[in-house]
Amino acid sequence: MNTTVLGLNREKVKDLTSSLNELLANFQVYYQNLRGLHWNIKGKSFFELHLKFEELYTDSQEKIDLLAERILTLEGVPLHTFQDYTDLAKVPVGKNISNDTESVHLIVSSLTKLLEIEREILNQSDQADDEGTNSMMSDFISEQEKTVWMLKAWLS
Repeated sequence: MNTTVLGLNREKVKDLTSSLNELLANFQVYYQNLRGLHWNIKGKSFFELHLKFEELYTDSQEKIDLLAERILTLEGVPLHTFQDYTDLAKVPVGKNISNDTESVHLIVSSLTKLLEIEREILNQSDQADDEGTNSMMSDFISEQEKTVWMLKAWLS
């Protein structure tokens, strides 16, 4: 059979789940970065950024779950080991960052990379007639573009 139970082309879905797993890996690294930034932030912006980083990591944790569930819906297997994540991730890893400006720059560069991957998936899901993934990527992109704008305004 050339189609999945959802009526999607099996080969296109296989490629799409691979890309979704790449995004999942990148979100996991982004999430860990946010946790570290939340824990280690120092300085006059502590209270403001400590709360913002918590908001962002909570949001990414929800997106991670949505991604894994979408992969399962498409009959794939979500990656779930740190080795898988580090092998695939393109998001920069932030280690021992406690400076406010450096923290926000890391988040902006991470979101920029996530947006790049999401736009690629958006094109793939469109070509696969996969409206579920298409809708998810559109929602992610809209939210993250706004977050990038706000963080860049904070940096100004």
